Amino acid sequence: MSVRLIVRTFSELCITIGALIILFVVYVLFWTGVKAAGATEGQIDDLQRQWARGAVSAPAPPASAAPNSPKTPRAPKAYRDGKPFAMLYIPRFGKGWDWPILENTEVKTLQKGLGHYRATARPGATGNFAVAGHRRTYGDPFKDFPKLRPGDPVLVTDGTTWFTYRIDKKPYRTVPSDIGVIDPVPRKSGFDGPGRYLTLTTCDPEWGSSHRLIAWAHLDATQPVTDGRPVAFHS
Repeated sequence: MSVRLIVRTFSELCITIGALIILFVVYVLFWTGVKAAGATEGQIDDLQRQWARGAVSAPAPPASAAPNSPKTPRAPKAYRDGKPFAMLYIPRFGKGWDWPILENTEVKTLQKGLGHYRATARPGATGNFAVAGHRRTYGDPFKDFPKLRPGDPVLVTDGTTWFTYRIDKKPYRTVPSDIGVIDPVPRKSGFDGPGRYLTLTTCDPEWGSSHRLIAWAHLDATQPVTDGRPVAFHS
């Protein structure tokens, strides 16, 4: 084989590899976002239909209620796996930043929105309501995660109630195996006892997954959706 043929073959191979890399980058940067936009809109439409039908789970009964009391509300229905049940808003991330929250944190679920860790609390309930989201790809929901600051509001609605949480400290960096960050009283959060908490998690670095960024918040206020949006939307 001549040197010229070897060089030409190598050049063609490099061009092919380069084209594949470009296609992959386009897929990661553009196409996953397109897919996420369509999927997310579908989840929001699904939620709006549920809420229009009044298909919203009642809040959990208070812990002090007697088990057999006639006034004890029925236990709320379990969330449907992979289905949306709430919306989350973070004003710090800009006007129009809103994402559906779906049940579970599986790969397919996080391609359609944010994911609720199954074993954690419901919105507004005592315990830790923990939510995961992509930092990059599939719409980049948590791209600006490092910008979160103490006092920032994080708003959640389940169609009947607005829950306003407040961030307690700057995002904390840890490893994926540090599952104590979503405990009912999350470890290393600074919370010293039972309460109504929110934990947000995402990958770090921005284009990697070797670590996790964690943000903790506490429940600051609640109000019925019939009262309109909370003032925290404008804070």
